[in-house]
Amino acid sequence: MHLRLEHISKKFGSEEVLRDLRLQLPANKTLSILGASGCGKTTLLKIIAGLIEADSGEIFLAEKNITKVPANKRNIVYIYQEPLLFPHLNAFENIAFGLRIRKVAEEKIQQQVNQMISRLGLEEQWKKFPDQLSGGQRQRVAFGRAIIINPPVLLLDEPFAALDYETRSSMQKLFKEVAHEFGITSIFVTHDLKEAILMADEIALMKNGTLQQYDSVASFTNDPVSGVKNEISFWKKF
Repeated sequence: MHLRLEHISKKFGSEEVLRDLRLQLPANKTLSILGASGCGKTTLLKIIAGLIEADSGEIFLAEKNITKVPANKRNIVYIYQEPLLFPHLNAFENIAFGLRIRKVAEEKIQQQVNQMISRLGLEEQWKKFPDQLSGGQRQRVAFGRAIIINPPVLLLDEPFAALDYETRSSMQKLFKEVAHEFGITSIFVTHDLKEAILMADEIALMKNGTLQQYDSVASFTNDPVSGVKNEISFWKKF
């Protein structure tokens, strides 16, 4: 679904974290938001999810104003850096959780969860509990649980930052494939320039509580402010 933010501002005490922020996210696209730690990225995601209330501004989902809709009614899924799985449920039941609370028929649950497990490459892990899984496997389960309910928007808050390089690369590739396959509308927050470009259909730069959204990844990379040209110049020295 199409997501639109208009004039979002937020202060914590005297600190202005977000300033008159605007954002457009077309349906079935991934918007990467690049920014340094403390620039307001997580606050923005929590406002979209309904976990924090903005001081001013409005949020529209499919042109419906959801600014005052509580978090549990927005159906927007937030994935953190550390997967928050239910420790008493195995991988299968963690993925199935959203379907069960929606009272989906058991036969359909079995079919959909088994398909998701296969798509995520978890055929050998479906009986395992979270403490028996690797970091990458836990993140796959978290993705499966999020995607299987077909949320209108998926918010990802530096989801791969805690993973080793090889696992992180694998998860980046997997997410790109799954996002395309399931037509996911998502915001992917990161402080890593390469990851932002890799994951994006569209891209935005966040700095000092403001957001600069670009009409294409190419326009972002060609903007001196983005830092892409400086990084390329740096690596050309070696």
